[in-house]
Amino acid sequence: MRLLIVTAGSRGDVGPYTGVGARLRAAGHDVTLAADPEFEPMVTGAGLRFRPVPGDLRALQATSAGLRLHRAGGTPHGLTHFVRLGHRMIDGLGDHIAAAAESDTEALLLATSTAPLGYSVAEHHGIPSMGLFLQPVHPTAAFPSVLAPWPLGRVGNRLVGRLARVVARAVYAGASRRLRARLRLPPIPLGALERRAEAARYPILHGFSPAVLPRPPDWRPGLEVAGYWWPAPVPGWRPPAALVDFLADGPPPVFVGFGSMAGDGERLSELVVPALRRAGVRGVVQSGWAGLSAGRAGPDIITIGDVPHDWLFPRVTAVVHHAGSGTSAAGLRAGVPAVPVPMLADQPFWAGRLVALGVAPRAIPARRLTVESLAAAIRAAVTQPVFARRARALADRLATEDGAGAVVRAVERLAG
Repeated sequence: MRLLIVTAGSRGDVGPYTGVGARLRAAGHDVTLAADPEFEPMVTGAGLRFRPVPGDLRALQATSAGLRLHRAGGTPHGLTHFVRLGHRMIDGLGDHIAAAAESDTEALLLATSTAPLGYSVAEHHGIPSMGLFLQPVHPTAAFPSVLAPWPLGRVGNRLVGRLARVVARAVYAGASRRLRARLRLPPIPLGALERRAEAARYPILHGFSPAVLPRPPDWRPGLEVAGYWWPAPVPGWRPPAALVDFLADGPPPVFVGFGSMAGDGERLSELVVPALRRAGVRGVVQSGWAGLSAGRAGPDIITIGDVPHDWLFPRVTAVVHHAGSGTSAAGLRAGVPAVPVPMLADQPFWAGRLVALGVAPRAIPARRLTVESLAAAIRAAVTQPVFARRARALADRLATEDGAGAVVRAVERLAG
């Protein structure tokens, strides 16, 4: 079957689908992954075909609106900025999805960010589609909304979850309307399209572990929690010699990195080195989109570029990160404690899960981060055995799961 996986966003929004795509390819499917052109080498390195769906999230974060979002973080005010930035990212996305889904595509596999527009593209081509979501966006009483992760009790959780869906729908409504007009489809509002999909029990698999977030009992049939989708290995990759030597030269260090978050890098860099020193640990600082740097910190701290987390994280004693879904998953897979420093979007939600699972001492919102708070959290993560013990136990559980296999089976059902 000729499959097109369509995603948008950062590295963490693309990496999991390289692993899914490679597994589908091994099962005999012809797989294309559509994403921002920056990630073409990652996609083709996994043995998949690539089609561009432009959406430069790094550039958006550098705009005045993006910087305001970073300053507001995961607050109600930050949610307003997130919606405004979302409009800019979504503009034109539908046309790119339609262009990627050429006439040879037989089924669409849609990420959380592309599904609201992908529904119409699949309808236009007369092909089936399904969701492969990295975030649990459907309302439930079991936990708070991923975009407004403030515990409000069962009734409050469901109510805010529904309101969050309304907000998300508003971001896509105009783009959906314009896309359907260009594709000469009936002018059905996005809300009606989603209700039609719900009534038909539209299949959506979620790429996280039920050990991390169990499937809510009040979700409708068709919404499943599959297990994590691990990024495909990078063929021919070798670790930098300087990093190998650093790791061998002392006790396991603490990793610090904020992935694809491009804002506030200068301030965060100024906090990291003194916090590591105050905690009494060695450090590996990953520059990422924020351009983090330890400067000339000395022989106990090293700055690195891109290094696969599945190689590095088992070699460290704790991970300080932004709590993106992919980095959180990589830390859990490695069985090491976390110090989550969430910034925006779904990050406060996943940070809360890490704390609730007992693998992190606390979550520190980036806007409130200080040398003292970061040092104290690092010290707790590396000196209190309970966090490492719980992290190892959870890693053992994740090792028994096969999230990509669940996708293969679902695609077989989709094919009929």
